[in-house]
Amino acid sequence: MKSVYLEKPNVLRIEEIKEPIRKESEALIKIKSVGICGSDVGAFRGSNPLVSYPRIIGHELAGEVLEIGENKRGIKVGDKVIIDPYIYCGKCYPCSIGRTNCCEDLKVLGVHIDGGMVEMFTHPSEMLYKVPDNIPWEQIPAAEPLTIALHAIHRTHVKAGEHVVINGAGAIGVLSALSVIAYDAIPILVDIIDERLQFAKGLGVKYIINPNNEDSIKAIKKITNGRMAEVVIEASGANSAIRNTIDYVSYGGRIALTGWPKKETSIPTDMLTKKEIDFEGSRNSANEFEEALRLMSKGTVDVKSVISKVVTLDQVPEAVKELSEHPERYLKINAIL
Repeated sequence: MKSVYLEKPNVLRIEEIKEPIRKESEALIKIKSVGICGSDVGAFRGSNPLVSYPRIIGHELAGEVLEIGENKRGIKVGDKVIIDPYIYCGKCYPCSIGRTNCCEDLKVLGVHIDGGMVEMFTHPSEMLYKVPDNIPWEQIPAAEPLTIALHAIHRTHVKAGEHVVINGAGAIGVLSALSVIAYDAIPILVDIIDERLQFAKGLGVKYIINPNNEDSIKAIKKITNGRMAEVVIEASGANSAIRNTIDYVSYGGRIALTGWPKKETSIPTDMLTKKEIDFEGSRNSANEFEEALRLMSKGTVDVKSVISKVVTLDQVPEAVKELSEHPERYLKINAIL
């Protein structure tokens, strides 16, 4: 069967591999659609230190169940499913309190272990979610980045009417903004790429700020009537943006760090105390797939709008390269098998 095979940084191709053999605790899935994620691009560039090579990439995965044993989720042969790509041990302390997303031995598909950009895939049956029939195949993989946006909202306990600054207008940032709207709160999207900001504005994000063009602190102060944002979600991973969260957040406010920085950030800890800021790490997602699928099925969050391009599996290597070289042109590229 075909796979998207990353031999080493900048060497990505379609490679024939053997079909998988299902274990009793697993399902055999015919992959029908996949999403290209920033982590796939990072693996391609060689900038993601968690990736080992060679590696089959891909963790935003949807497919049809071909074989499955007994399972608690009631998944049956023929069901349309999305895959939870975060394999946890179930034994460590975070797993014991339900925070499986930060398992001490977490294995992410396409990063620590081989991913699912293949024609056939096996995965633990208990880590599958049935997808509503009205969500088209090309949209289903977007549920995975939507869960990451929702996780940040849950970590910061976003309430209706609050202002939520979101650093980064990539796929996670835009989906965070749309989710904030779904929670009846007010997103303020901050990015240095005008094209992405204008795109988000066309989706209903009223407040957009480019720090290169205006004083972002003054702009947020004006929007919030001097309070600053009750919540800040950092979705870019840029060190300067991480530092700016402290200036953007209100006294008594909350910050979620979702973006993955490449190096440590120096922050003024005196301001954490002065403002009594709640700082929350927000890694991946945990138990958010059902909510994401529900929001998509009802049309509350329109993921179709963030899918810039749909390609075939054979076109994925070139699409990853294009996304790496021209990130400003796309939010999400998905593939249909």
